[in-house]
Amino acid sequence: MSPVIVYVLTALAALVVVLTRLRLRRDRLGAGRVEIARVPVGVHTVAGALALLVWLVFLVTEGGVSESTSTLLGLLGLVLWWVVALAGLLILMRWLPTRGRHASGAVEDSWSSGPGLSILGHVGMVVGVIVFTYAYLVKAV
Repeated sequence: MSPVIVYVLTALAALVVVLTRLRLRRDRLGAGRVEIARVPVGVHTVAGALALLVWLVFLVTEGGVSESTSTLLGLLGLVLWWVVALAGLLILMRWLPTRGRHASGAVEDSWSSGPGLSILGHVGMVVGVIVFTYAYLVKAV
């Protein structure tokens, strides 16, 4: 596996974290449903920023730190990326059909006309984290 793939996926993962935060700001209606829980969005943003920072340090300091430090950085980065991916899947749950007398329907937004962009970003994030994990386990990075 080429390290270039990991670097490109890292940039795309950073983009997903930033765009999710921009789409779901609390000062306006979020994309998809009227009410979006704050916790998954906050976890997604904080864990995403930390994951990006730790993972980039891991990738850049590949031979410049001890093996135990590199191992710790890699594992911490992976754990944080998995947290981001799971929080993203929780955010996607807002697109599930609602039922009940007082349920609200989907709200269109200016970035997309449905859940397509969110599904692409967050399912892509899960696939990217699987690739990160594989690359780490086979010592490709």
